[in-house]
Order: sequence, then C-alpha cells, then structure tokens
Amino acid sequence: MCRAKAFTLVEILVVVVLLGILAAVVIPSVANSGTTARAGVLKANLDVLRRFVLVYTSQHGEVGPGYTAGRGSPVDADVFIAQALLASDAEGQTAPRGTAGYKYGPYLSNMPRNPCNGRATVRMLADGEDFPAAPDNGHGWIYRARTGEIRPGNSGTDDAGRAYYAY
Repeated sequence: MCRAKAFTLVEILVVVVLLGILAAVVIPSVANSGTTARAGVLKANLDVLRRFVLVYTSQHGEVGPGYTAGRGSPVDADVFIAQALLASDAEGQTAPRGTAGYKYGPYLSNMPRNPCNGRATVRMLADGEDFPAAPDNGHGWIYRARTGEIRPGNSGTDDAGRAYYAY
C-alpha cells in the first residue's frame, strides 16, 4: 500500500516566510512605480511646453506666446493655446494650418495634460504678477509670459521629495 506524503508544518512555514519576504521587497517598488511614471510624464510634458515657448518666442520677435497684441498687452490662456495649436503670423495672430501669411507653427498637436491633476488648462500670469507661493491645483500649468517660465499647476512631491511645482 502506498502512503501519500504530505508537507510538514516546518516546510509550510518556510514557504510562508519566503513569500512574506518576497512581498516585502516587491510591493513597495510596484507601489511607487505609479508616482515615478507620473513624475516622468510631468517632466516630459513640461519639456514639450518649454520648447514650444522658446521656439515661438524666437520666431515672433522675442515676444512669447499668450499676448493678445504683442508684449505689454494683456495675456490670455485661449490665445496661448491657439498659438500652440494653430499656425500664426509674425504678430501672433492665428489661423488654421495652411492659411496664406501664417507661416509659423503649429507647434503642438494637442495641449499636454498635467498627469498629476489631469488638466490641460493654463493659468496666465500678467506681466507684473509673480508665481504664487504654491499652486492651486486648478490648472494644469502656470505660465508667465514676461519671462517664458512655465510650471506645473499641481502640488505634491516626487519619490525624492522634490515638489512638482519646482520642476
């Protein structure tokens, strides 16, 4: 007669302990991967927007995007987005791609979303206005046309403890 062999209590305990150790090592790294990915996308989207601002400014007589009628005029978020997504002339007026006389742009195919708050909106800072001490999370991006600076519009920190707002 053949007797079935079962696992001993010690063997079962060893397996449980090994699974516990494995879980303690793997779970934290998997849990942080979302934060790391979000920070990477945020940096990439900021880079895209910053390059747009630089190229636009160099092609439009050192006047950055967002001004309604040249440097010193009011700034407007809808104008900023239109200047990113449509063709423009030397004065910054926009029209659909291929329109005669509108030889610059489009610079972006779509307005990048901030991956931390899901927003693609832009808060425009007037010429005399400084960046707020902290973001309000109400916009994807905060842009100061006078200097060409653009920052994320969300609070929070990355895995290294650096504030997203400081990127």
